[in-house]
Amino acid sequence: MPIDYDDALLVCRGLVSGDDAEELLGWLQGRPIAKVDLRDCSHLHPATLQVLLAAAVQIQAWPQEPSLRSWLEPLWPASPT
Repeated sequence: MPIDYDDALLVCRGLVSGDDAEELLGWLQGRPIAKVDLRDCSHLHPATLQVLLAAAVQIQAWPQEPSLRSWLEPLWPASPT
C-alpha cells in the first residue's frame, strides 16, 4: 500500500496512484492538522496531489527524489514544516 495512515500523519511511499485519492480525501476530512511524509514517494498522481493541496496538508518530509521535490515545492502553500 503506497499510503500509511497514522493518527494525523500520512506516509506516502513509491507510486501513489489516482486510486488512492478517494480514500485519502475521506481520511483528511476529519484531520485539519494532518501532515504528510513524502520522503519515500517517487510519484504522486495529479488526483492525489489535488486532494493534498486542497486540504492544505503540511509537509513533514519532502521527497528524496530531486525531480519530484523540485516541482512540488513551488506548488505547496507556505506552511511551517
